[in-house]
Amino acid sequence: MKLNLEKPIVFFDLETTGTNIIQDRIVEISYLKVFPNGNEDMHTRRINPEMHIPESSTAVHGITDQDVASCPTFKEIAKEVARDFEGSDIAGFNSNRFDVPLLAEEFLRAGVDIDLSRHRFIDVQVIFHKMEQRTLTAAYKLYCGKDLTDAHSADGDTRATYEVLMAQLDRYPELKNDMAFLSDFSSFTRNVDFAGRIIRNDQGQEVFNFGKYKDMPVIDVFKRDPGYYSWILQGDFALNTKQVLTRIKLQSR
Repeated sequence: MKLNLEKPIVFFDLETTGTNIIQDRIVEISYLKVFPNGNEDMHTRRINPEMHIPESSTAVHGITDQDVASCPTFKEIAKEVARDFEGSDIAGFNSNRFDVPLLAEEFLRAGVDIDLSRHRFIDVQVIFHKMEQRTLTAAYKLYCGKDLTDAHSADGDTRATYEVLMAQLDRYPELKNDMAFLSDFSSFTRNVDFAGRIIRNDQGQEVFNFGKYKDMPVIDVFKRDPGYYSWILQGDFALNTKQVLTRIKLQSR
């Protein structure tokens, strides 16, 4: 199955210091850019996270502090990565909930102006879970008939995700070979920010998805409790969440 592409699509995977999208950092990024003509461009980069890689994380991906000590920081390669992602659809495995939000944080910390919200996202794990309810290793065995021997290496997981999506399209006739359809199908929520702190309700309003104002329109909360915006800006929230709330506040004036 060849993907029906109207623009390039970037399959990517991150290995990180942990699973907290606010506090943790990337230690390896791998991405495979597939073009409408079928050409492929693969990149894998180790990154110095400028923090200790916990032993529990090293146990998963095998990357130690020593392995990345002489590697560039994300800020040093951020513009190059942004250029490769710009103008493309973006796909991954559990990417909507983890990889995309963390990557967005890294871009913001690096001061790189890339609006990821303008891209379409295809989460192959969501498709898999809606159809089969399993893991990437099981998905690779089920759809591709192969063992994923290099699981939890960024480049291995990235290419496996690409192959799984093509096999899913072969297996399920109800899945359209169309990136807009797949992006919509693989989204569980109507997130406004990548962390899912703000979502759209059935009326299309931007509402809070947490705390005491859960399900209330953001602009109504700002009118009712002006200090809530300042509390979030000073709190332990994702930079992208703060960026989105600032945009909403400015637009409501």
